[in-house]
Formats: sequence, C-alpha cells, structure tokens
Amino acid sequence: MNTIAVLGSANMDLVVRQARLPLPGETIFGQGFSTVPGGKGLNQAVAAARLGADVAFLGAVGADAYGTQLRALLTTEGIRSTELATADAPTGTAHIAVVDSGENSIVVVSGANATVTALSVQQRGIVADSAFLVMQCELPTRALVDGIAVARSAGVFTVLTPAPVVPLPAGFLASVDLVVPNQGEAAELTGESDPVRAAEVLSAGETWAIVTLGSEGAVVAFNGEALGLAPARPVNAVDTTAAGDTFVGALVARLAVDFVRGTAVTPDQMIEAVRYATVASSVSVTRSGATSSMPTLAEVEAILRH
Repeated sequence: MNTIAVLGSANMDLVVRQARLPLPGETIFGQGFSTVPGGKGLNQAVAAARLGADVAFLGAVGADAYGTQLRALLTTEGIRSTELATADAPTGTAHIAVVDSGENSIVVVSGANATVTALSVQQRGIVADSAFLVMQCELPTRALVDGIAVARSAGVFTVLTPAPVVPLPAGFLASVDLVVPNQGEAAELTGESDPVRAAEVLSAGETWAIVTLGSEGAVVAFNGEALGLAPARPVNAVDTTAAGDTFVGALVARLAVDFVRGTAVTPDQMIEAVRYATVASSVSVTRSGATSSMPTLAEVEAILRH
C-alpha cells in the first residue's frame, strides 16, 4: 500500500457556536462549546485514514491532557505516530467561532507545533519510504523545506496546502508537485483575483494546482493551463471547519489507490481524485467539528454509487 506521510500540525480545537461574530469590544452569548481534535495536519491525516489510506503522522504535541487525547485519536484512527514528538511546550490549540451560516473564524496558538523546525533521522526515513508527503503551513517553514528536500531526493510526490499564507523561500512552491489553496490563499499567493488565472500561475512548471472554491467547486490546473472547473456536490452546510482539509486528505487517499511511485499523475487520475474529494468534503460540511465531521470510506462510496 502507498503510504502517505503527513508532516503537519496537531491542535485541540476549542469550538464556540454563536449567532454571529461580536463587534469590537462587544460581548455576546454563545450557543454551545466543544473540544475537538484538529490542526490542519492532523485533520488531513484523519481524513485520509478514514478513507482507507495508510498514513504516518509527523509533528509534535505537548506532555499535557490535550496531547494525550490527540495521541489516542491517532491510534484509534490507525495512523502511525511513532515519530510524533513530545515537546516542552503546550499542545497547540485553535479557537474557532462558528456562526449560524456555517462559516467560521479561527485563531491558532501554535504551541508544540512551533518546535518542529527540522526532521529527525527517523522522520526522514519515514518520508523517504512513503509515496506521498503532505504538508501545510502551520509548522515552521524550516520544517517544510527539510521535508521537501527529503521527498524530492527520494522521488516522493509532494502536496502542500499553503494555509495560512506565510513567506516561503523563492522557488519553494514550484518545487511542490501539487498545491491546494482556497480562493483567498491563491489570490494572496499570486496577486490574481480570478481563481482560474491564479491556478494557472500556481501550476507553472509542471506543478498541479487545485484552487478550492467552496460551494462553487474547484479549479484544476497543470503546467500553466487550467483543465476545468470541478463542480461541488450541493448540500446544506452546517459547519465548514476542516472542509478543505477533508478535501486534501480524500484527494491524496484516492490518488494513492493506483499511484505508481516514480511515474507522473495523469489528468484522468487527478480529475477522478478531485471528484472523490469533492464528495468527501461535501459530507464534512453537513456535520459539526473538524475530525468529528469527516466521512468514512463506506459513506463516500455509497454516495458515488448513486
């Protein structure tokens, strides 16, 4: 089985449901509170594992209650976490406000995630032995650069969600095989407000780029040329938290099914994976929370059969 190595953040999400966002200086009442395992890295790892992928998670948590809970979740989901470090810092947290429309606002406190600045010898071995390396930008950039270097030398297919948008070294995005930003991130990275044009710019130099557009679907581009718009599956959204992470985890899980290391991903493979990921993310927005909203393989396959 093609292993997916996820180098990323692990947080405990502290979620408040409320009618609207408060104005500056205003206090309002919330309608509910919950703690849910999250972090873009952990989210993507769980999404891929629930859909049948073989996943290894690389990152760090603290020696605290949240860290213990996150480790337990990884074990429950069948994700290998032997190289998940215990840092001398609190486990990362994300403070999430979800309003009645289903949209959310998030403040992340990095905590232990900020201690991941390079890969250990053991982590390098896991990356080199994997078929895919999946990363986001909630870890220090030095760790991402280290991961890319190991992956490229070993012929590993690399996937980056450039969120949040942070300064990256020159040429870094061009060295990634697949970049998956949302529309706002793509515009910030390229200066192009048109998502199609942004996808074309991001895909220059034989890179795949998928710009997600929420309920409008996703633009797929390769080598500077847009291949088309993949439509979203219409649903009534309850909470969009981790919808993008579900999309990426599902996308890579589907690519891993028939991926042959050392060969190029074909347009047919990518388009099929995008279709699959669109279904998975459409299920996630109908439920509350991050990892708590992610579908199983059986759920996605049942939808695809109809």
